[in-house]
Amino acid sequence: MAKTDNRQKAKSEKNIDILSLEMGKKPPQAIDIEEAVLGALMLEPNAISDIIDVINPECFYKESNRKIFSAIASLASKHAPVDIFTISEELKNVGDLETVGGTVYLSQLSMKIGAAAHIDYHAKILLQKYIQRELIGISYEVQRDSFDDNISVDDLLDTTQQKIFTLSDRNMKRDTQAIQFVISQAIDDLQSTQLREDGLSGVPSGYTSIDRVTLGWQPSDLIIIAARPSVGKTAFVLTMARNMSVDHNVPVAFFSLEMSSLQLAKRLMISETGLEPDKIKGGKKLADYEWEQLNSKLNQLVKAPLYIDDTPSLSIYEFRSKARRLVANAGVKMIVIDYLQLMTGPPELKGMREQEVSAISRSLKSIAKELNIPIIALSQLSRAVETRGGAKRPQLSDLRESGAIEQDADIVMFIHRPDYYGLTDENPELRGMTDIIIAKHRNGEVKDVQMRFRSSEVKFVDVTDSALSFDPFARDGVETISSKMNQTEFISNSDFEREF
Repeated sequence: MAKTDNRQKAKSEKNIDILSLEMGKKPPQAIDIEEAVLGALMLEPNAISDIIDVINPECFYKESNRKIFSAIASLASKHAPVDIFTISEELKNVGDLETVGGTVYLSQLSMKIGAAAHIDYHAKILLQKYIQRELIGISYEVQRDSFDDNISVDDLLDTTQQKIFTLSDRNMKRDTQAIQFVISQAIDDLQSTQLREDGLSGVPSGYTSIDRVTLGWQPSDLIIIAARPSVGKTAFVLTMARNMSVDHNVPVAFFSLEMSSLQLAKRLMISETGLEPDKIKGGKKLADYEWEQLNSKLNQLVKAPLYIDDTPSLSIYEFRSKARRLVANAGVKMIVIDYLQLMTGPPELKGMREQEVSAISRSLKSIAKELNIPIIALSQLSRAVETRGGAKRPQLSDLRESGAIEQDADIVMFIHRPDYYGLTDENPELRGMTDIIIAKHRNGEVKDVQMRFRSSEVKFVDVTDSALSFDPFARDGVETISSKMNQTEFISNSDFEREF
């Protein structure tokens, strides 16, 4: 691994040098600052703790300085004393003492500065120069590869985005905050929540029964919604996205890796108009009055801030780029991904599926936190659910391909339809009844929420009494519930005779 890193570093330095020669300029560097930082660390060894999370050895342009800083960092990690003698010994052990200039050069460094008071400021200068050099190296590789017709444009864009995002993440550091500032932010957030009439603290899901438990989808949360194939994961989140964008005017982005945008649009049309699925899919002709019904019912939907992306095999780097643009340009407040296992992770993890899914999961949580919006990702469950006896209720261990999904998620929900397993055949009135199992809730309670699946309209609805009003803080059994999008009644068995 160390040899690989060294080769990559040498290659990057070569690219920087080539482009610098072509432009007639020296690569960005601050040798005096490098020597000042090393001298300060020899003078006050404890200062390493102030900068170790800001810079690394790669931030030093001069190779000898880079090796000396590596030796200092190595000593600090072992809680060993840091001075000219221990540094010399550490360099000697790895065979670098003579390469860096011996003890003479170390002695010169120790006399370069009289105090370490400005070491944090100097470290940020070194970081800036390092990022500039890396950008130069990346730009050279982009120029070189752009002339190569054997490299596809998609691969070129994907690789470039990956390098830029990796460099950007390297530069994103949050400072430690005093508790009074954090409390102040919490009070401001509480005050803004008090002004909301819906009593929620997050983005309304469009399902009042779920909002009672979650108080809306919270910013920076990663929500995993999992089920077996054909249970209705897409229908569940597509209905939710429709409710949020149409009824609550919340901008939502829907990334569909499985279904095309046209298929999603037709599903939305079926749910919105109530027309027969076969007519929307094109199997039967629409009567004139049905065309009028179609145009009338779709008025609100076509104006909704709902954005659909059906890029197949979407990479995590491409997703991050698109997500940033959607938040910045369209004001998107929530993102849905259908579904997580169809995304592609870092190229270096290809072939190692569990590690790839883990990297995707971690990245989604990181992106949710960075953009400060909730991200909902659908996930497949393993076949263990179907081989289980009894009610065949899903559990956290059924999450497919990676245990990291459970670890990274703030909320894990399962869609459990007993009729899918034929468990309601003797009780037809329960057909379509669905348990939304909230199995993990980092900031709230875990419980089951009952809903109903309308197969004729390919959507889920709350099991509610439309005459009641919604109180998210009421206790179970006495809450009053209503919602603009959920003013529905129980439906007859005939509604379930057709499957989309």
